[in-house]
Amino acid sequence: MEDFLRVMQALNDRSRLEILIFLKAQEDMLCVCDLQHSLNMIQSRLSRHLKILKEAGFLEFVRKGTWAYYGIKKDLRPLCASLLQELDHLQIDIPPLVRISCKISQ
Repeated sequence: MEDFLRVMQALNDRSRLEILIFLKAQEDMLCVCDLQHSLNMIQSRLSRHLKILKEAGFLEFVRKGTWAYYGIKKDLRPLCASLLQELDHLQIDIPPLVRISCKISQ
């Protein structure tokens, strides 16, 4: 029951829906800096939303140097996979991907 509520609460925000739809449209994992610029969102707000989506089971991340890269989990639970598929029916415009060159410190 708690997992279900966590998933539903994660989807109860337009910004998080936009993040999920945006990431779903990408082929690769994206750096937080690319997400920040593409979605025109301040870093602290974006990080909060990414954390909620990750805890709900939608996202995976890897750290490369000081940067975090996020993408849709490959092994989504059935509930998350089904809900993510339903997002295709929403009419939310997503902005184009804006890649910036992040300096990766090893």
